[in-house]
Amino acid sequence: LRPALALAAAYAVSPDAATRPAPEECVMGGVSVELVHLGSLYHDDVMDEALTRRGVESVNARWGNLVAILAGDFLLARASEIAAGLGTEVAALLAATIADLCEGQVRELTKVFDVARTEEAYLQAIEGKTAALMSASCRIGALTAQLPRTSVEALTVYGHRLGMVFQIVDDVLDVVCTDEQLGKPSGNDLVQGVYTLPVIRAMVGAPELSSLLGAPLDSATMNKARDVVRSNGAISSALGVATGYAVEAERALDAMDPGPGVDALRTLPRALVDGVPAA
Repeated sequence: LRPALALAAAYAVSPDAATRPAPEECVMGGVSVELVHLGSLYHDDVMDEALTRRGVESVNARWGNLVAILAGDFLLARASEIAAGLGTEVAALLAATIADLCEGQVRELTKVFDVARTEEAYLQAIEGKTAALMSASCRIGALTAQLPRTSVEALTVYGHRLGMVFQIVDDVLDVVCTDEQLGKPSGNDLVQGVYTLPVIRAMVGAPELSSLLGAPLDSATMNKARDVVRSNGAISSALGVATGYAVEAERALDAMDPGPGVDALRTLPRALVDGVPAA
């Protein structure tokens, strides 16, 4: 998704996007953000002790934590090397984005098993760990395509809001989907003590949920807690927040001239929200 965003941003104002190949700089910008994403996933799986990723064995499960950490570091280093070849602005942006990813993850870790976690704390965490990289993906695509500054800024805002939508939807899917649908264990956020927006909203409407949380869960308790989240309106409430960010993403594109590229980007945020299966 992230390299696709970089290329979509690069083509956003191009009327002949479908008839010519992307410039090499735009492609390499997309490569750099994808390597950052993959490196961060390797590190995430170590922290979460995850056994699967996208339906297959995770790197840490197959080769151990040491290899997974070093492989993640290697990918981040290669991403930085590529970005350095795209100019100082892109290099500085990617470095700052990697720092944002780390900061967002730390914000999340400080609230693990905290039933008093606020929506504000949650939103700050996902802003760093997810929205920052999607925003950077769009900005790097726009910069490498040498788009006008107004378009660069509009696409940067769009990417941020899209990232917020993406993470909220992902957190909802963790509650409503099966292992098979996700390609990884569902309910893992509850097990790990990461209380996301649907859970935070559910605790407001169902105070008894708090008594189930606050400590590691066995399978039966996790399923019971997940049933509470699914049944008290928290899912639709969380998706309402995601829809609000989707609207902001669409509005950010209003600063750009309409065209096939912009129109395609405009459809994505709502499509993410609309793609959530019924709880």
